[in-house]
Amino acid sequence: MRKKIFEGKVLSLSVYTLSLNGRKVTREVIEHRGAAAVLAIENGQVLLVRQHRFPHGYVLEIPAGTLEKGEAPKKCAFRELREETGHTAKKMTSLIKYYPSIGYNTEVIHCYVASGIKKAGSLQLDHDEIMSVVKIDFKKVLKMVLSGKIVDSKTICAVLAYTMKKKQ
Repeated sequence: MRKKIFEGKVLSLSVYTLSLNGRKVTREVIEHRGAAAVLAIENGQVLLVRQHRFPHGYVLEIPAGTLEKGEAPKKCAFRELREETGHTAKKMTSLIKYYPSIGYNTEVIHCYVASGIKKAGSLQLDHDEIMSVVKIDFKKVLKMVLSGKIVDSKTICAVLAYTMKKKQ
């Protein structure tokens, strides 16, 4: 049985009552459409966004965003790259997908590698987004991940997955 507690613009919260091992249990679940994230690399340089993330302040992360209703993850990746960096890509290659909080959240993040990157115009930010674009050498980004300077989970997962796939 499901009881919806809250319905928001980006997520909802429901409490489920179910039977596990013959016992009645409840689970609180955040329901989210999912997101796409883009590791955009051109000539060894990574496009990152420096974004204000309440309540944490500014963080460095790869461009990403929530899937629109009915939107395919790859289409979302192209859209978010354009909106958040002002760049387009010729190609988006699936890198990894993962559940950032598997114990209580339905969100799946689809990570892509963008190639054939070109500047296409200015940023197209939502009214509540505060960000700027920075280009950083991939080796430096990897060091920032490993030293804890980059703390965003989608960026960490994408950078480490890309590093491992390059070694195969």
